[in-house]
Amino acid sequence: MRALSLTLLCVLLSPLAGCVRVKPFERGKLASAAMAPPWAEEGMAAEYDAKLLETQTGAGLAGGAPGGGCGCTQ
Repeated sequence: MRALSLTLLCVLLSPLAGCVRVKPFERGKLASAAMAPPWAEEGMAAEYDAKLLETQTGAGLAGGAPGGGCGCTQ
């Protein structure tokens, strides 16, 4: 019974462990490339995917030139 109540207590309190305040001097360490998720794209791959999406949809993305939708851009 004690093991069950301890397990239940851990399960109920575990979501609270992820909520912390980050001090400004700690943000640099958390923003390092090692902390990025493995599925996140960066560099040329991210630029290529943004350009491809822009060309396919015929709409510009924030901060970029508008796409033509036909594969040609200015």
